[in-house]
Amino acid sequence: MEKISVSTRKRTDFIEITGKIEEIIKIKNVKDGICFLFVPHTTCGLTINENADPSVRMDIMNKLEEIIPENDNYSHTEGNADSHIKSTIVGHSLTVFVENGSLQLGTWQGIYLCEFDGPRTRQVWVKILPSI
Repeated sequence: MEKISVSTRKRTDFIEITGKIEEIIKIKNVKDGICFLFVPHTTCGLTINENADPSVRMDIMNKLEEIIPENDNYSHTEGNADSHIKSTIVGHSLTVFVENGSLQLGTWQGIYLCEFDGPRTRQVWVKILPSI
């Protein structure tokens, strides 16, 4: 298993990590297989979405904030209950096929770490299972 360190800049931040994962695939010399991604944090997540137009990421962050505002009538008193809810909705893991040494993503897709309680330094765990 490999670990990627990601430093986020704001409380809510989407950081593209596609290139870092592709580097691991190349270093491991995996031609075909499956790439599993996981974040071991309760206030951030992972998603695959458009990487061509940054307004898509802003729209996602803005809509999540509208639906799940930072300050609401939460029981959790640490001030980050919204972050826990957002990360639960987005999810903590992804699975992506690897073929011919490349992640199999759509034309406009990228992989993002979704920060909801930053800025922080986060880890993404990467496990690549090569085909036999």
